[in-house]
Amino acid sequence: MNVLLIALGSAGDVNPMIRLGAALKSRGHRVTVVASAYFEATVRRAGLDMLALGTIAEYHAATSHPDLWRPGKGPMLVAKHLVVPLIRPLYEIVKRYDPANTVVVSPGIAFGARIAQEKTGIPMATFYLQPAYLRSLYQTSRISGLPAADWCPRPVKRAVFRSIDRLLDSVFLPEVNALRTELGLPEIGSSGYEWSSCSEWMNAPGLILGLFPDWFAPLQPDWPAQLRLTGFMNCDEDLEEKLSPELARFLESGEAPILFTAGTAMRRGKRFFEESVKACRLLGRRAILITRFRDQIPGTLPDGVRHFDYAPFSLTLPRVAAVVHHGGIGTIAQALAAGVPQLVAPAAHDQPDNAARVERLGAGASISPRKYRGRLVARKLRRLLDSAAIRLNCESIREKFHEGQAQFRSVGDTCLLIEQLAQ
Repeated sequence: MNVLLIALGSAGDVNPMIRLGAALKSRGHRVTVVASAYFEATVRRAGLDMLALGTIAEYHAATSHPDLWRPGKGPMLVAKHLVVPLIRPLYEIVKRYDPANTVVVSPGIAFGARIAQEKTGIPMATFYLQPAYLRSLYQTSRISGLPAADWCPRPVKRAVFRSIDRLLDSVFLPEVNALRTELGLPEIGSSGYEWSSCSEWMNAPGLILGLFPDWFAPLQPDWPAQLRLTGFMNCDEDLEEKLSPELARFLESGEAPILFTAGTAMRRGKRFFEESVKACRLLGRRAILITRFRDQIPGTLPDGVRHFDYAPFSLTLPRVAAVVHHGGIGTIAQALAAGVPQLVAPAAHDQPDNAARVERLGAGASISPRKYRGRLVARKLRRLLDSAAIRLNCESIREKFHEGQAQFRSVGDTCLLIEQLAQ
């Protein structure tokens, strides 16, 4: 069987598909990852085929855009500069595959793949790495720019969702319906067609994969009936990672440090790292600063604070005292698996919801990026590090990943559901 895994976004979006692809390949399937050319080397190191969507230069341009991490503006930037331009290229890729021996696994925003599924009948599963983008009138996610809080009455939430649909449809539907018309498919929103908006139509009718566990985000009564929760796809950049000698020596040379990362796609993290260093000075703690963009790191670092371009989180996080980060779902899942307290500074997209769920689990705290200053960061970290309740909660959550080898079971369950689509 051919499996087409579509990954749109940064390393946090691509790495889970690489882990899933490697598992599917081990089960005898031919796997192709569709992602930015920026990730081609990573995909091919895992032994998977690769189809590039967009150039490395386009990836750098998108991640460097000043609006990417601004609440309200970031999602619209993604919509206009990532989702819409890829509608036709994704359709052209998927339509080349034989529906009789191919399964497509794609995010909800891969509209071109969904159109190809409807046109050709190719088996398809939609996946969500995080619960934030699954709407509910019950436990409503905290999406940046979304004015409907969880405590709002359901009629208010419903009205907000309708307003969001009108805004997003004004961006998506011209290109979506233009392609649908060419293919002889009814326009979304047209009279008599079952789907009235992109948000209703975008999910595959046969299967939706929630790649997170129910203890992180319980099933909601109004989530789609075809949704199945399998678990996190925790994955480092490479499938077989080792600590660099320099990082290993640093970890072994003193007390457990605090790890700071602003995410692989963050190009504007200079203040984050400057204030993080100030917090470590105030705490008298060792620290690891992780970013590939060295211009973000202060020119002079105090003793006990080291910068590394990269660290495999599965090997590093179990050896740190706490992790301070942006709220990406991949980092959150790795920190939960390591049983380490988290301080989350969520900027945009799904990050506020991810941070809220960490707090709800009693595994950490959050801080507004606008208030991210050394003194306040130090105060919040001191509370986390001194809290016996946080420590016990983190240990309890870590055990969930090892109960019956839950991490391996989640990958196996996901593979099985994908295989069943082709039957």
